[in-house]
Amino acid sequence: MAINPLSRPEKKKLLVNLPGWALEESSKAIRKIFIFADFNQAWAFMSRIALVAEQMNHHPEWSNVYNKVEIRLTTHDCNDISIRDIEMATRIESFLKKT
Repeated sequence: MAINPLSRPEKKKLLVNLPGWALEESSKAIRKIFIFADFNQAWAFMSRIALVAEQMNHHPEWSNVYNKVEIRLTTHDCNDISIRDIEMATRIESFLKKT
């Protein structure tokens, strides 16, 4: 099944509902930096995301340094942002509301 990239207007419209997520200059990925109280909170957050990423078969590019987690989402199958990235970002945001 082909995965279609979102148009630039679609990307901007959908990002309105994802505070803190920014469109990269290339418009082919979105990213956000999360800051937690400590390493344990950051790692727990990443662990929750990892389980969802496996279920969705859509894995983020990310890094972690102590209490900081930086996440970049792009759909490699279309080398751009697709609805899968928006869905993943929405799921990630839902974890913040539970902590």
